[in-house]
Amino acid sequence: MSTSTPTPPTMAKGLEGVIAGESAICKVEQDALIYRGYEIADLAANASFEEVAYLLLKGDKPSTSELEAFNKILISERGLPETVREFLMTSGELVKNNSAVPMDILRTAVSILGHLDPECQDITPEANLRKSIRLLAKTPTIIGHMQNSIDGREFIEADDSLSHAANLLWMMTGQKPTPEAVKVMDVSLVLYAEHDFNASTFTARVIAGTLSDMHGAVTGAIAALKGPLHGGANEAAMEMLSEIRKDIGPENDAGKIQAWMDNAFTTKRKLMGFGHRVYKNGDHRAPILHALGRKAAEARGEEFVRLFELGEAVQTIMEEQKKIFPNVDFPCGMTYFTMGIPVPQYTPIFVASRMSGWCAHISEQHANNRLIRPRVAYTGPELRTWNG
Repeated sequence: MSTSTPTPPTMAKGLEGVIAGESAICKVEQDALIYRGYEIADLAANASFEEVAYLLLKGDKPSTSELEAFNKILISERGLPETVREFLMTSGELVKNNSAVPMDILRTAVSILGHLDPECQDITPEANLRKSIRLLAKTPTIIGHMQNSIDGREFIEADDSLSHAANLLWMMTGQKPTPEAVKVMDVSLVLYAEHDFNASTFTARVIAGTLSDMHGAVTGAIAALKGPLHGGANEAAMEMLSEIRKDIGPENDAGKIQAWMDNAFTTKRKLMGFGHRVYKNGDHRAPILHALGRKAAEARGEEFVRLFELGEAVQTIMEEQKKIFPNVDFPCGMTYFTMGIPVPQYTPIFVASRMSGWCAHISEQHANNRLIRPRVAYTGPELRTWNG
């Protein structure tokens, strides 16, 4: 009787190229990004963020009546418990004292919401859907109150007449956004809503795979998204462009831009907003957001057009000399800056969008669960004895 030797597990650093599970939510390919059967350019051109959130959470495009009911629930759930509001009142001081950044505040606020949600420990599909909607609705309120605290203003309350994107801008600034600004924000939320097993979504699914609760899984996802190699890349990309502008001066001198980039290449500096683990020939979302952002810059004035021209020069050098293309975070940084959004809030705004994708994945993991437990390639010492 012969016995077969088990095939050793395959090792891939960073799990690159590894298929770690199945999902009906999103398909990421070289030539397409698809949410539940709909391509991203189609959604960006024709669907609102609320419609996309419904699609991700419930699986199908909503009818007119279904969307109306969904929006009604979203609007009704925007308010925050007093305990969370009290915490957010302290966020300005926490940020100003350099002990926290906005993503930390948002992470803690979501964790507190878990303590106060009566269905927190219930991971049935029905409870998960209700919690998903509550989290999606409350995230812009958290971001808005946080920014109000940082700015030293009274909390601005949600406006029930405004969409998800418009209300987010209103609560952060206290100014009713223009239709053009709302369109840019809405499309950016659509573009950021979902992206299969990215780092934060995979984190959420690993946590959900232990049968932990949705609030806990989302809290972990926020912590993962904070990093500059993931969601924080949009902030880092804008900070990089600001550094280039400071170093070369206000004019986009081609020679100075090339010299700055040559130095970055020589010193092996990581240039944020470029490259992608999956997209080797360019991120499908980047040109969509770039076009909208540049249009907004042209409406605002020469200063903002020059920012986009600088970004375009950097992008051209990266593409021609390194064959590396921008991901969506590169135009996002320039676009949000043009809209007057504080740089530290770029990644929290990402959360206001990706919450829909995270919650869809958490619910999917709970519904068809298997504990996610990979192996490791041990690189430590050979076997030795303690008293040897």
